[in-house]
Amino acid sequence: MTIFLSVVLLLGITTFFYMRLPTFGKAPGGERLEQIQQSPNYQDGQFHNIHPTPNLTTGGFPVKIFFTFLFKKFPRTRPVDEIPSVKTDLNNLTSDKDILVWFGHSSYFIQLNGVRFLIDPVFSGNASPVPGTNRSFKGTDIYSVKDMPGIDYLLITHDHYDHLDYPTIKKLRSKVGHVVCGLGVGAHLEHWKYDPAIITEMDWNESMPLSGNITLYTAPTRHFSGRSFKRNNTLWLAFILQTAKQQFYLGGDGGYDMHFTEIGEKFGGFDLAILENGQYNEAWHVIHLLPEEGLQAAKDLKAKRLFPVHSSKFKLAQHPWDEPLTSVIEMNKHGDRIPLVTPRIGEVVFLNDTTQIFSKWWGGIH
Repeated sequence: MTIFLSVVLLLGITTFFYMRLPTFGKAPGGERLEQIQQSPNYQDGQFHNIHPTPNLTTGGFPVKIFFTFLFKKFPRTRPVDEIPSVKTDLNNLTSDKDILVWFGHSSYFIQLNGVRFLIDPVFSGNASPVPGTNRSFKGTDIYSVKDMPGIDYLLITHDHYDHLDYPTIKKLRSKVGHVVCGLGVGAHLEHWKYDPAIITEMDWNESMPLSGNITLYTAPTRHFSGRSFKRNNTLWLAFILQTAKQQFYLGGDGGYDMHFTEIGEKFGGFDLAILENGQYNEAWHVIHLLPEEGLQAAKDLKAKRLFPVHSSKFKLAQHPWDEPLTSVIEMNKHGDRIPLVTPRIGEVVFLNDTTQIFSKWWGGIH
């Protein structure tokens, strides 16, 4: 018993000091917390989804699911082969082209009306606060912070480690003109030495004018937040970029709900919807989209094209690594088809070219 208690005490002390490392960020306080407490989406000390949202939906025991995830082997969750990619020189892009470049998972670069956006960048090769515990797939790390041009707007959808990556954000600091994020997320950034003057925190259903005659809107998603044991003390959201001619939905993470239909009706449709399609499971499909739900969400949004992301870089679920793409392609053959955007990492997507063809690059990769 003495040995057991000593081990428990040692683990507790180690965890306490480890979680004081900068990577865990900082909980919002002071004026930032006062602003959060004014939000209609914040009650009883945390943010809430529009509808009740259990993290687990199958009735399974959390401990059992956790141990299954840790110790049960599932086939092909990580590719053996290298993921194919293209190295596009982002520093020498002409400003007259409206383009998107994907970096794998949910990280991507957008140039729109000459304005440069970077969304949820993760260039550290790890999707965990513990180094080396969730390494990126081979071939997916051809980009780094040094490859990024000056970024006008850094957009952060929520503060999970696979979307808000401390090593990346720290190195980006000198290249970022402005940061837009959900309520409370700015506390992490300020803790990491970002100037508070360039951080804008937003609630759901708000808007702000950007340079290049672009308007940014925020929208609700069905998800959660947190970088430590405390959850939902910062807000998760989606972004909408609107120009005089086009609208783009940047979905972040989140499960299916009626908000997709409401957003589609409110904005009258989108030229492109970027929605998560990967790292899903029936046990937590309320907070992550299944492939069939992603297709339906795109239709609810009245999207002309769908870009399925949140796959092909990190293993966060038990499905085969290429299942999200193969499934969404197969399911899209039935009913009302929607054109899919499926580029390789680094491949240029021309936002004004709805006829652009993409290869099934994942085929034949083991």
